[in-house]
Amino acid sequence: MALDTNRKTATLYRMVMPGHLCPYGLKSKDLLERQGFAVEDHHLTTRAETDAFKREHGVDTTPQTFIDGERIGGYDALRKHFGQEVKEKGETTYRPVIAIFSVALLMGLAVSWYVFGTIFTIQALEWFIAISMCVLAIQKLQDVESFSTMFLNYDLLARRWVRYGYVYPFAEALAGILMIAGALMWIAVPVALFIGTVGAVSVFKAVYIDKRELKCACVGGASNVPLGFVSLTENLMMIAMAIWMPVRMAWGG
Repeated sequence: MALDTNRKTATLYRMVMPGHLCPYGLKSKDLLERQGFAVEDHHLTTRAETDAFKREHGVDTTPQTFIDGERIGGYDALRKHFGQEVKEKGETTYRPVIAIFSVALLMGLAVSWYVFGTIFTIQALEWFIAISMCVLAIQKLQDVESFSTMFLNYDLLARRWVRYGYVYPFAEALAGILMIAGALMWIAVPVALFIGTVGAVSVFKAVYIDKRELKCACVGGASNVPLGFVSLTENLMMIAMAIWMPVRMAWGG
């Protein structure tokens, strides 16, 4: 391909095969172009060609980027070269929780706008909490086995009755769905109050009394979210909803 001689140039080797197009190669090319580089894009079109390239340069993976004759490395190395954050494997992060709560809040506000024509309603807050419960339950239900294993690290009831770790995400989803619908509160309220109370006590004991450093199962068994404030908030939200919903209904709200 013709390169613009007035631009900085980089050389990229990436796998482009009939049955496999390397996503990190595409990301590397995009990143280089966004950084103002003209990319000399070399395609490795066969497994033999790829293996030969790896042997020649003494590398284990592709893509590989070269700038000014210096090998930078793969996509993560390229991001580091440009001073961008690279998440390390197993690194703790609050991003999944921030994403879940942010989208759940916006969904609650959106439903309020659709139903009432305004976002400033008590129901918007109710929907936010109920939707958060459902989304968090979905995260757990993706891999119940993995969730239940992590849950056993700190939940007091699950340690006495292991099957509770399998029941919990279904119970959370059920309570959240019923609260969104405003139906069958005689089921939703006790379920949310029970699992929320047990969860809050368990998290408080593990983190603030026993001072244990654990990963939170609140967003699933593959979570790198630290156990503590987030999980405690999830449980306190369920408790608050379980108390508030009957009160509001009694007031005729």
